[in-house]
Amino acid sequence: MTNRELRLSVGASPGQRVVAVVAGVLVAAIGAAFVVLPLVADGLLRRLTGPGDAFASYEEARDLPPGLLPPGLRDSADPNQSGPSPLIGLCGLPFVLLGLYLVLRVLRTAVWLDGSRARVRGALRTRTVDLATARIEAGGTSYRKAGDVDPAGGPQMRAILATDPAGTRGVTIPLRGMGLPSLPPTELRALAEAMTAGRGGDGRDDDTRAVADHLRRLAERRWTD
Repeated sequence: MTNRELRLSVGASPGQRVVAVVAGVLVAAIGAAFVVLPLVADGLLRRLTGPGDAFASYEEARDLPPGLLPPGLRDSADPNQSGPSPLIGLCGLPFVLLGLYLVLRVLRTAVWLDGSRARVRGALRTRTVDLATARIEAGGTSYRKAGDVDPAGGPQMRAILATDPAGTRGVTIPLRGMGLPSLPPTELRALAEAMTAGRGGDGRDDDTRAVADHLRRLAERRWTD
C-alpha cells in the first residue's frame, strides 16, 4: 500500500463542468431575478399610480364619492393600495440555493486516498474515513449500460460506502471516473489495499474482503480491455 496521496479520477469532465456551471448560474440568476422583481415592481407601480404624479386631475375629483370616480382615479385614490408583496420574492430563494449548490458540487467534488484514509470533498464539506477500520458496503444497482459488465456477474457496483466504527461519519466513493466506465486499475487496486490493510482473518470483515476482491477483479478486467 502506497503512502503517497492519490487523487482518484472522480467528478465531472471539463465539458460536463462547463455545462453544469452554466446551468447552475442560469438557475441562480432566474431565482435572484424573482427575488428582486417584487421590490422593483413595487417602486415602479407607486411612481406610475401615485396621486400626485400621473393623475393631475385627482385634486379636482377628490371630493367625489369613490363609487363615482373613474377606475384609474379610483385605484390611485385608495390609500391602502400597494404593489406586489416583497415576500413573494422569497419563492425564488430555493432556485438561488439550488443553482449555487450545483456549481459548488461540480467544482469541488474530489476524492483523495492517503494510505488507508479516504478524504472525500463534497459541495459544502470534507469528510475523512479510515478505510482500514471502516465498515465497507457496496453501492450497486441492478441495471447495466452497454459494455458495462460486472466481473462477478451480479449487480453493477457503482460506489463504495464507508462508515467509521462509531457509525457517526460516512463517505461515498464513486467507482466511475471522469467519462470512464470505472476508475483506472491502479486506483481500484489502491482502494482494495486500503480496505484490507490490517484486517484480521476472523470472519468479521468478510464483506469488506468481498468488496476488495471485486475491485481487484474489476481492475484486472480494465487492464485487459
